[in-house]
Amino acid sequence: MTDRYLSFAGTAPGRFLTRRLGLPQPTALHRWSAEHPSFEGELLHLTAGKSSLQGPDGLAAVLGRTGLGVRAESERPIAVVLDATGVTDVDTLAEVHASLHPVVRSVTDSGRVIVLGAPLDAADHHQAAVQQALEGFVRSLGKEIGRGRTVTLLRLTDANAAESTLRFLLSPKSAYVSGQVIGIGGGAEVTAPEDWALPLAGRSALVTGAARGIGEAVAAALARDGARVVCLDVPGAAAELDAVAGRLGGTALALDITSPDAGARILAALPSDGLDVLVHNAGITRDRRLVNMAAERWSSVLDVNLASVLRTSDALLSAGGLRHGGRIVATASIAGLAGNAGQTNYAASKAGVAGLVRALAPRAAAEHGVTVNAVAPGFIETKMTAAVPLFIREAGRRMNSLGQGGLPVDVAETTAWLAHPASGAVNGQVVRVCGQSLLGA
Repeated sequence: MTDRYLSFAGTAPGRFLTRRLGLPQPTALHRWSAEHPSFEGELLHLTAGKSSLQGPDGLAAVLGRTGLGVRAESERPIAVVLDATGVTDVDTLAEVHASLHPVVRSVTDSGRVIVLGAPLDAADHHQAAVQQALEGFVRSLGKEIGRGRTVTLLRLTDANAAESTLRFLLSPKSAYVSGQVIGIGGGAEVTAPEDWALPLAGRSALVTGAARGIGEAVAAALARDGARVVCLDVPGAAAELDAVAGRLGGTALALDITSPDAGARILAALPSDGLDVLVHNAGITRDRRLVNMAAERWSSVLDVNLASVLRTSDALLSAGGLRHGGRIVATASIAGLAGNAGQTNYAASKAGVAGLVRALAPRAAAEHGVTVNAVAPGFIETKMTAAVPLFIREAGRRMNSLGQGGLPVDVAETTAWLAHPASGAVNGQVVRVCGQSLLGA
């Protein structure tokens, strides 16, 4: 659906009026396309404090493999990576300001600022305080930087374990991810693909709710990355499901994910060598304020959005349906993180997904070599949001740092990054795909 305000704000009269009236000034985002799959330009590599990521196989080597020209100085960088892993006290925290203050304005439209931090050291409250300070800094900078630029904080100890994440964030694929704090480490095996353009080649994936919207976009992104995709949706969507699976060269599986035998039927439909990626995307809404919500509206949403995710994950893990090195990616929502009036059922289900991820992730990695993460979409342009009343829809679009709604492909690209074989060190994370929503972000 066309965002007419975004289109108008990009014209000369639109820029003049929005500036004079103090209205949002969104910039059209640079997203991935086959014609323009990567950024072109220079990457500015800066350091605050004494880096913990140096060495011949350290951060500089990883950044050098991104395809961007890495520089210590640049007049118009497409991206800035600030290594702040060595920030341990308030004095070195000042180096974060000193490093970024002169260059932030020069970052090109739709550019990236990535701050690298260290895990908080519980034995050193000075280090923990200033490393925690980086979160407030990054989230604030994300809300003021404008012009389609994004800001993200990564916590890591090993640059090579973060390569897939750095490649994702330093690409058009991460256009709608901003203001996030992502931890790298404590996951499963990291496997660099033979071909970074086809990281899922030879792997299989199952996507629930794949007949339309976000699920269809996720299935397409995984297929583009080389996966053999099994597309699952309810029998009532069989015609759409068959069309999606046919277009992607995948397999259609029409079944009710809430049925008691869903797990067994999924296992029977999987490739003989098992599954590599499980994406829980199926979901429904049945909105009402709690005082007007019938029990059926509550139970149906919790059954589809949460109980089926729990049952299916348990069934596949216990039966060995997910291979070692596998990935589980579930769909949460910012409604589950911040709440939303009229959605106590939906918010409860999506908060439950976040709880599942955080609890299951360490055990699944230790016992099965499988990572568990979630994406939490904000306002995404779908048929469902197109039916929202105009003024509410416009508010949803503008109430984020990028001043516009996201697209299904934004959620799909984030899911594909979490499904990547080199993303094994990303585990137990709930990553918002919301343009840094002003709601709970």
